[in-house]
Amino acid sequence: MHGDELTYMTKAYETNWMSTVGENINETERMICELTGSRYAVALSSGTASLHLGMKILGERLYGQARPGHGTLEGRRVFCTDTTFDATVNPVAYEGGEAVFIDTERDTWNMDPAALKKAFELYPEVRLVVLAHLYGTPGKIDELRAICDEHGALILEDAAESLGASYKGTQTGRFGDVSVLSFNGNKIITGSSGGMFLTDSEAEADKVRKWSTQSREDAPWYQHEELGYNYRMSNVIAGVVRGQLPYLQEHIAQKKAIYERYREGFAGLPVSMNPFDAENSVPNYWLSCLLIDEEAMCRSVRSDREYLFVPEHGKSCPDEILEVIRSLNAEGRPVWKPMHMQPIYINHPFVTADGTGRARTNAYIDEGRCPDVGADLFRRGLCLPSDNKMTPEQQDRIIEAVRACFD
Repeated sequence: MHGDELTYMTKAYETNWMSTVGENINETERMICELTGSRYAVALSSGTASLHLGMKILGERLYGQARPGHGTLEGRRVFCTDTTFDATVNPVAYEGGEAVFIDTERDTWNMDPAALKKAFELYPEVRLVVLAHLYGTPGKIDELRAICDEHGALILEDAAESLGASYKGTQTGRFGDVSVLSFNGNKIITGSSGGMFLTDSEAEADKVRKWSTQSREDAPWYQHEELGYNYRMSNVIAGVVRGQLPYLQEHIAQKKAIYERYREGFAGLPVSMNPFDAENSVPNYWLSCLLIDEEAMCRSVRSDREYLFVPEHGKSCPDEILEVIRSLNAEGRPVWKPMHMQPIYINHPFVTADGTGRARTNAYIDEGRCPDVGADLFRRGLCLPSDNKMTPEQQDRIIEAVRACFD
């Protein structure tokens, strides 16, 4: 927090614009359009709300309005990023669709174009792809877009983690047919909550704005002719976002310094940092992650809720490192558990670049024989403390603790 946030929140309070209209909302939408290059932005209550209405609007564009009681994707498949948080893919289910998970590539830890191409061979009827930029790193946009264009598929871009990142000079949030941002409490720009729907279509922006306010019609009374939602951002939350946005580049610089300090501090260890395509993209370095080399993994196993590892000299595993980090009163976590491994989606289709599909057993994953890239990243990867308020001295303690795990 910088102080400007409180100024705009206080203005909302003092002028009594505390609800879902007001100057802060208008200005935040304008600032996001200016930053991303999007023509229209609609401030919503969360990134998830933005994803849901983005899913709904693209489903309507593709398939027409839904019948009462049904979603716009009823009975249809949607290709989705596999290594992500479940908020990216849950809106497919909200709208009655079936998520088909596309495996991850190693260069950026995002959706694998080769796996997406294979997926269209298996499911040529699909016309919608949900694409996330993991941990603030842009995916292989040109390749993914070319494949989608070849098959007449639209893209819903989840840029929740990548505000300020760019690909070939263009900001993320500009690569989808519609795109979304998040201002959740842990994001690089926060409102404590909140999200943004981005589009170049005035009609679709107006429709999302209407849906987000319970689909009230232009009438002297509350008139409702279609399903609506309570998804609009409050003017108070917008004040926090408005106060944060001018500091985006400062936050990115702080996050980059953290990433580089980790990279230098881990020199000589059998580990690597989360990668990005330096030739084509500039990440926002939102989250610094660590991947342990296969030969340096100690024996470990995970169930759905528990883990077990055997300490070994010169080796470690994510769960051992995370235990040590917790002992310092700091927070880390494993890399996102892929969606195709989640119990709620375990029966959904999953497509790898070679067409082999999901791993058969947990042991197959635990023993390092899994062909799924996302499952392998989950097994060997962890997210490091990355708060931009973290001091170099605090970060040095984390680096020392990680290094000690390999002694």
